[in-house]
Amino acid sequence: MHTPAEAEAGQPALRGRAPAPPRHVDRAESSLVRWCPQMLRAEAVTTCLSPAVRDLVCEVGSEVGGNCDVDTIVTPKGEVLWEAVTGCVSCAEPGQDLDYRGSVRRLGPVCEAVHLHFLTLTKEQFEIQYVPWFQWTHFPEVFLLIGKKCPFLLRDLLASEELAQVFGHSVMDVLKVFIGSPHGLNLRNILWHGFASPQEIPPKYCSMLLLLMAGLGQLLKDFLQQTEVTLTHRPFVTLTNLEDLIVFPGVTCEILSVLEEVMTKSTFILKIMLPYWEVALAKFRSHRFADCAILLLTQLEMGLRRVFAAVNQCPDRLLTAESRTLYTTFDEILAKHLRDGRVNQLPLFLGEPAMEFLWDFLNHQEGPRLRDRLSHGEINIREFPEAAASQLLAFSLVLSLRFTDEDVLSMVKEEAVVRSLMQLAEGYSSRCHPIFQLKKQVLSCEKSIRVWPLLSLPEELGLEATRLESDTETCACYSLITKIVCELCHHMPAHLCAVRDTDGPPTSTWPQVLRGLCCIRIPTLFCPRVVLEVLAVLRSISSQCQRLSSQVEASLQLRHRQWVERSLRSRQRQNYLHMLNSTRLLSPVLYLILLFLLLELVSIHVVCGKDAREYQKYLKFLKSVLQYAENLVVYTSQEKNKWNETVILTHAALLKIWTFCETKQMLIHLARRESQVQQPCEKTCKSAMAKKT
Repeated sequence: MHTPAEAEAGQPALRGRAPAPPRHVDRAESSLVRWCPQMLRAEAVTTCLSPAVRDLVCEVGSEVGGNCDVDTIVTPKGEVLWEAVTGCVSCAEPGQDLDYRGSVRRLGPVCEAVHLHFLTLTKEQFEIQYVPWFQWTHFPEVFLLIGKKCPFLLRDLLASEELAQVFGHSVMDVLKVFIGSPHGLNLRNILWHGFASPQEIPPKYCSMLLLLMAGLGQLLKDFLQQTEVTLTHRPFVTLTNLEDLIVFPGVTCEILSVLEEVMTKSTFILKIMLPYWEVALAKFRSHRFADCAILLLTQLEMGLRRVFAAVNQCPDRLLTAESRTLYTTFDEILAKHLRDGRVNQLPLFLGEPAMEFLWDFLNHQEGPRLRDRLSHGEINIREFPEAAASQLLAFSLVLSLRFTDEDVLSMVKEEAVVRSLMQLAEGYSSRCHPIFQLKKQVLSCEKSIRVWPLLSLPEELGLEATRLESDTETCACYSLITKIVCELCHHMPAHLCAVRDTDGPPTSTWPQVLRGLCCIRIPTLFCPRVVLEVLAVLRSISSQCQRLSSQVEASLQLRHRQWVERSLRSRQRQNYLHMLNSTRLLSPVLYLILLFLLLELVSIHVVCGKDAREYQKYLKFLKSVLQYAENLVVYTSQEKNKWNETVILTHAALLKIWTFCETKQMLIHLARRESQVQQPCEKTCKSAMAKKT
C-alpha cells in the first residue's frame, strides 16, 4: 500500500483549485528566522528554578543540622519504619493544608541518613534487601480500582481516597511533600519538565524516593494479605502509528558524533543542562532507548521553552512558576494562543515541519504520545523501540543546528548525512493528524478494490451476469455515477486536468488520480473544531468503505472457490450471480466515494466559511453518505447476503448525492467560488503594481 507520504514522494506537487486555508505558518517568513543563534544569547543562565522553588529544593532540606540514626528509619532487613518519616510531616494549622516548608526542613536529616545508608551497601546487599519490594512497580502508577477509573494526573492520584485506604493518609502526605504538590519539592514535575539541572537536585532525595518506593511495596503486601485482594497490573500500551513516523534514517555513530560536537556549541542547549544530553547519547549507545527518550523529551521541552520565552518576549516564563501559577510546559509551548489570548509566535518561528513533528510525537491522539505515556508509566521501558529514540535524536540534531553559528553550521553541513537530515526535516508533514489518516484509509481501500477484478468469472455465468447487469435500476445507477463523476472531475486540480470535462477517469487511472489527490499538502496545525468534525465524518465514511471492500473481497473468494468445487446449492448459485452483478456496480461506486472524499478533503478549510444553517445541512448530507456505507456493510455480510437490495440502496444514495451536488454546496463548489472571487482581485492588484512601476 502506498502511504500518503510515499504517494507524495512519487508525484509532482499538485495545485488544487481550493483557496488558501486560514493562515497558520508562513514558510517564507519562518525561513527568515531559521538561523538565529543570537536570539538566545543572553547572560549565562545558571538556573531555571524560580528563587522560592530553588530555595526549597536546594537549601531548606539542609537547614536542620545533626545526625539522624538510620536504625530508626529502616530495619536491617530493609523494612521501612514509617513513623520516623511520617512524623516529620505536619499541617500548618489544624484542619489546614500541609506545612510543606517545615516538612521539607524536618525531612532533610532523614533523607541524608537514608542516602548515607545506601552508600554503605554493596550492590548485592541492596538487591537482597530492597529489589524485591520494587516488584509492585511493574506499572509505576499502581492503583486498586474501587468502583471508578484511575485518575490521570499524579496529584489527583495522590489525593485519592482509594490509595489512602491502601497506604494510609500520613504516607500519602509524605508523597505529596516529595512529588505531589507545587507547594512542596515537586521533584517529579521540575525534573520531567526540564527545569532542574543535574547539580540542583540533592542526591539524598533520590535515595529517599527509592526507600519510599520500597516502603510502599511493603505496605501494599500487608494490605493485599489482609484484604485477600489480588493486584492486577494494567497492560502496557503499544505505540500506535510508529511505522508512519519513521522519517529519518537510523541514528549512526556518525550522527552521534556530530550531535556531540554541535550540542556544546548550540545556544539551544543550556550549559547547565549539557550533562543530560551527554547521558542521553550514552544511553542510546548502550541500547537504553527509553532512558534516552526520557532525557531528550525533558531537554527538548527546556530548549523550546527558552525559544518560546524569547519570541513571545516573556523571559519570566523560562523559570518554574510559583505554586499559584502554572508552569510553561509543552501544552502551552505548542499551542496556538498564549494564556492571555495573544498569538503564540513560536509556531511561526519554528515553521510547520518542526511543529508537525512535535505534534505527531507528543500531542495527536492517534500518535505515540511519547511524553504522556512515558511520564505515566504506560510503556514497557525494556521494550521501548529504538526507532522512536532514533527519530527524537535526529530531530534534536536538526533543531540544535538552527541555533548554531554559521561557521559551525557550514562545517557540519559538509557531512552528507547532516544535509540529508535537514532536508527530511524541512519536508516533514504530519503523519498522525486525521487528514493524513484519512488519506491512508483511502489508499488502503483503493488497493483492496483493485483485487476484485482479479477473480475470474466462470464462463457459464457470464451471460446471466450480463443480463442482470442490464436491468433498469442498475442502468440508472451507472447513469448517475457518470453524471456525478463528470461533475467532480470539473474540480480536479490542474495537474490532473487530463480527466476533467470527461465522463470521468478510465478505470486504469483511478489509482493514479487518488494518489495524486493524496499528494496535495493540506495545513494541519490548529484545525478549527468544524474542520475536525467534518474530518471525523469523512473518516467514518472511508472506514466503512474499507470494511466493505475487505468484506466483498472475502465473499468473492469464498463463493468463487465454492463454485469451482461445485459445492453451491441451486439457491446459492443464484445468489452468487446477484453478488457478481452487485460487485460490478459497487466497484465504481466505491471509487466515486473515494474521489468525493479526497476532493472535499483538499477543500476542507473552506467549511469555516459556511454559516450555521449551511453547515448543518452539509453535515446531514455527509451523514447520509455514511449511513449508506454502513448499510452496505450490513447487506453484503455473509450472514445477510442481500445483494439485490444493495442495487436499490445504491440507486437511492446516488440520487441523494446528485441532488446535493446540484445545490453547489459541497466544499469543492465553495472553494471554486472563492477562487473565482480572488482571481479578479489578484489581477487588479497586479495591474495597479504594473502602473506604479
